Amino acid sequence: MISRLFIPKAVAKPHQYLKVSLFSTSPPEITPPFIHKCKTISQLKLIHQQLISAGILTLNRTSHLISTYISLGCSSAAVSLLHRFPPSEAGVYHWNSLIRVYCDNDRVSESLSLFRLMHSLSWTPDNYTFPFVFKACGDISSFRCGVSAHALSQFTGFNSNVFVGNALVAMYSRFGSLADARKVFDEMSVIGVWDVVSWNSIIESYAKLGKPKMALEMFSRMTNEFGFMPDDITFVNVIPPCASIGAHSFGKQMHGFVITSEIIRNMFVGNCLVDMYAKCGMMDEANRVFSNMTSKDVVSWNAMVAGYSQIGRFDDAVKLFEKMQEEKIKMDVVTWSAAISGYAQRGLGYEALRVCRQMLSSEIKPNEVTLISVLSGCASVGALLHGKEIHCYAIKHPIDLCKNVLGDDNMVINQLIDMYAKCKKVDTARAMFDSLSHMERDVVTWTVMISGYSQHGDANEALKLFSEMFEQDSRPRPNAFTISCALVACASLAALRIGKQIHAYALRNQQNAIPLFVSNCLIDMYAKCGDIGNGRLVFDSMKGRNEVTWTSLMTGYGMHGYGEEALGIFDEMWKLGFKLDGVTLLVVLYACSHSGMIDQGMKYFNRMKTDFGVSPGPEHYACMVDLLGRAGRLDAALRLIEKMPMEPPPVVWVALLSCCRIHGKVELGEYAARKITELASNNDGSYTLLSNLYANARRWKDVARTRSLMRHKGIKKRPGCSWVEGIKETAKFFVGDKTHPRSNEIYQVLSDHMQRIKDIGYVPETDFALHDVDDEEKGDLLFEHSEKLALAYGILTTPQGAAIRITKNLRVCGDCHTAFTYISRIIDHEIILRDSSRFHHFKNGMCSCKGYW
Repeated sequence: MISRLFIPKAVAKPHQYLKVSLFSTSPPEITPPFIHKCKTISQLKLIHQQLISAGILTLNRTSHLISTYISLGCSSAAVSLLHRFPPSEAGVYHWNSLIRVYCDNDRVSESLSLFRLMHSLSWTPDNYTFPFVFKACGDISSFRCGVSAHALSQFTGFNSNVFVGNALVAMYSRFGSLADARKVFDEMSVIGVWDVVSWNSIIESYAKLGKPKMALEMFSRMTNEFGFMPDDITFVNVIPPCASIGAHSFGKQMHGFVITSEIIRNMFVGNCLVDMYAKCGMMDEANRVFSNMTSKDVVSWNAMVAGYSQIGRFDDAVKLFEKMQEEKIKMDVVTWSAAISGYAQRGLGYEALRVCRQMLSSEIKPNEVTLISVLSGCASVGALLHGKEIHCYAIKHPIDLCKNVLGDDNMVINQLIDMYAKCKKVDTARAMFDSLSHMERDVVTWTVMISGYSQHGDANEALKLFSEMFEQDSRPRPNAFTISCALVACASLAALRIGKQIHAYALRNQQNAIPLFVSNCLIDMYAKCGDIGNGRLVFDSMKGRNEVTWTSLMTGYGMHGYGEEALGIFDEMWKLGFKLDGVTLLVVLYACSHSGMIDQGMKYFNRMKTDFGVSPGPEHYACMVDLLGRAGRLDAALRLIEKMPMEPPPVVWVALLSCCRIHGKVELGEYAARKITELASNNDGSYTLLSNLYANARRWKDVARTRSLMRHKGIKKRPGCSWVEGIKETAKFFVGDKTHPRSNEIYQVLSDHMQRIKDIGYVPETDFALHDVDDEEKGDLLFEHSEKLALAYGILTTPQGAAIRITKNLRVCGDCHTAFTYISRIIDHEIILRDSSRFHHFKNGMCSCKGYW
């Protein structure tokens, strides 16, 4: 058959020409250049037919037909001709071309089938065939096929070919088999057939398979031990590992080398340097490299935008993004996602949404990272509707909520849970949490749900969920962030016993020292649970501290009325050079206010701008109004309000109204209430304060009018509630509560102790029974206050000598405060009461607040 097809050219018969010109007298000769001029497959097939019919289909013409068929994309015709083509070196070139075409067009399995066909027809592959085959095996991750091809390459004598060896190293690297890749590389070194590409391949293998230190070690051996000169590909492979392990010193050495060798002009090397410095947090160095690059692409800009975002310089990230827009640089999904993240992290959620819309209008499809960033933006501003739209987009488009391109599970759905929780839709967040099986939930899933409950929902549910983490068979271990969220819940509930258990768990299970932010949460938890002593112990045991650490302890001292200690912490913090901001100064003023330290408070307030560089904000003025008002200097408080450089917000007038309530200044209180109403504030606390102010003045008609106005506006007064931590459980009480199983015992204990303190001088302060009834009935109403019931339960259940810890959701009642002071004289317990404003420590007939509450 082959002998009939391939007839020598000398005896060829006259052929029928393909196309005859109107004025020609003889057909054109079908030469190889003529064959390659064919633009379509149909034209080529006509020539093919002419060659066959004329009997002039020589080996040379067949070879050119095959190459033209391949170039026109007609692989089947090329394979058909190769079936009848005798094995030769020239023919192997065509097999290689076909195998490469299939690989380049993602028809990898077909390329391997073609290789098997080639081998079955007794063709011998050459040193170009095997690299294509090894690449195909790597593309489909077929280790079996790769090993078989490797064996064939050795059998056919190509084990000493550098191209084949380099391709083998790359193939085993793609399989994730570093040991095999290194074995091939070492075999090449023994027989001396390696080159720079060989080193690049093994360095890339270590870099991509999570062995950055080995990648750097191989680079050192390449240059120092064996004297190979690295090229631009070498640096593209070796610079990223410097970033992954933070080896910026080694990276700087790479930088110096590429400058002296002028490889710095290579844009890809420049991009790697920018990315390396950015990931090491050295953005000034990254910017210098970026600015000196003669050519940049979108990857260069992306590295800078992402770098600024990663270290918290979101303003710089956004500015760079805006500059890209101004210079009309075509941006990809990485650029848009980094910009959206920058806005979201700065709390500019609506800006993040605007950029997301621009991205969609640019026909750039968001990926999982984009969705996570924009959902974070929605969460930061409480944009629930927009968050729902993003949720719908993720469902409608082919994005798996439980997977992402980074290889981590649940990132999108975790961010959705976080978004719904921060938008105060905790039930929806919980529904999404419950939609995942126990096996699907990772530690982040548990953490965002616990955080949602502790910060935006029910702290009891947060601790219940934290406990459930330990009950699952496939439970993930709580990490530092989970622990911090649970501690926030303990602080909210004043759940000291559980907080101590979590502290113990952290000490036992943290591999190294407890992270700084967890220690800060521990200080806050102990302070808010009434155990400032343990909070100070945590502070003293910390090896490193930041501004939050000092501020947390200072806040704790202020809450407990230890103003001198709080100011001592502030002075020490200032001397050590820590940054003082508005929050720090607010804590200082708060501590002064709750300790009656008027002169010190005024001194720090007046020095805010000059000494500390902080301009007083509305909250600082509110604190000063509270400081002056508590001391009875209401006229000075009003003058301070009138001198404010900004419009006084409701919080300032509420502070003034609260002080008017304490000192019975009805007219000034009415003026403050009018200001609050003018500012359209419907805070229930301001109406309650005004009502109580009228009640103290026995202006019952005004009390009725105020409460009627509250009903008309739909404003409900929060019911007073107190809870006390027992040995095994926490008991909750409302006013007049008789639902507790031990209610009879509680009321009996309370009655006995109230009678005992009456015998030593206690007189019910009926002014705090804010109802128009007689004094005897007012006494009965005061008797049933929630904090008194909580105290009685504490006396009933707390071991002798242990502290009784009570928490109330509102300010403590004045009569209850007096009663607690007396009761502390006749019981062997310290009473620690936390109300909505501060702590009160009652012991031996004294309270730590010294009347400033």
